[in-house]
Amino acid sequence: MSSTADSRMRTQGRDKVLLVGDIRKAFLDAESVGRYPCDVKANLLDAIEAAAACDYNAVGVVMNGLLGQLGPALRALRRATKAPIVLLAQMVDEPIARRLVQSEPGVEKAADAYRVCPMTLAGFGSGLPAASGAAAWSQGDVMPPGVEKRMRYLERLATTDDLTGLKNRRYIREFARQIIERARHSAGRVTLLVFDIDNFKHYNDVYGHSTGDEILRQAALLMRRCCRPHDVVGRIGGDEFAVVFWDDPHIVSEPDSDRRHAEAEHPSEPVFIARRFQSEFGHAELNLLGPEGQGVLTISGALAGFPRDGTTVQELFERADAALLDVKRSGKNRIYLVGEPKNNIADLS
Repeated sequence: MSSTADSRMRTQGRDKVLLVGDIRKAFLDAESVGRYPCDVKANLLDAIEAAAACDYNAVGVVMNGLLGQLGPALRALRRATKAPIVLLAQMVDEPIARRLVQSEPGVEKAADAYRVCPMTLAGFGSGLPAASGAAAWSQGDVMPPGVEKRMRYLERLATTDDLTGLKNRRYIREFARQIIERARHSAGRVTLLVFDIDNFKHYNDVYGHSTGDEILRQAALLMRRCCRPHDVVGRIGGDEFAVVFWDDPHIVSEPDSDRRHAEAEHPSEPVFIARRFQSEFGHAELNLLGPEGQGVLTISGALAGFPRDGTTVQELFERADAALLDVKRSGKNRIYLVGEPKNNIADLS
């Protein structure tokens, strides 16, 4: 190809976005894609060729269906284009997407940003750099029948708890539902931890609600530090929290023997993390509680695992909540494993 022809192709793509993969899995109005300044390539090889030929303003990559080859795919796209790469992630893929856009010393980021789907094409375009042509994207703002209703629902499905910055109850339950469905087809494991702060009402009554809020924020911060990056931590109401532990195939590599016993045993990682959090929270220094503030806070919780203790989100929450009630009746400051005769994880070797 001559340099003139090459330059013309690049100019034609300059104010366009390249979308890679099955866009029906990312956009509610995928059938309206012709209204927008973008090219769509269903397979990776065509996408790499297009990215090398045109100066796209951005490249959007649908993660669904690419998880097994996502790393090599993103590296190939990086070599083919200087455009920012935006991952289009389902809720269940968000922990992986978040890791792929994080910077590491001496390592180029696999992607530049991610967006949680489903969303509209107009919504995706509005978050792109101005050079992508905002006016061109706005012409598709009129949504097809039924999409507007779904969008109102998704807007109500706010994902973040304002006080702690954790995921909220709706997010936790929907994420758990999606990751259980994935685990069901891949022999994976999911463990739900539900816990609350013992005697939390006492701290609110004695020290005030601002102090209570600070205790909740500290609990959220400490829980995040104790968990692995891909585990999902949420506040599900009042002083009650939940953590969804799951097997990230890009990180976790377990011996075959562990896999064979997946249905008979709880994975060791969630048990270790819960025990560590219980210990560190109990030794946290909270100056706002005065000179006697260290070591006075305790938690009670329960762990329930898929597929051992339940096969749906509802079943896991029911089993964990029932075990949490048993903890409260037995004296608090304990974490129970559903189905374990010895119950308190502090007693398990």
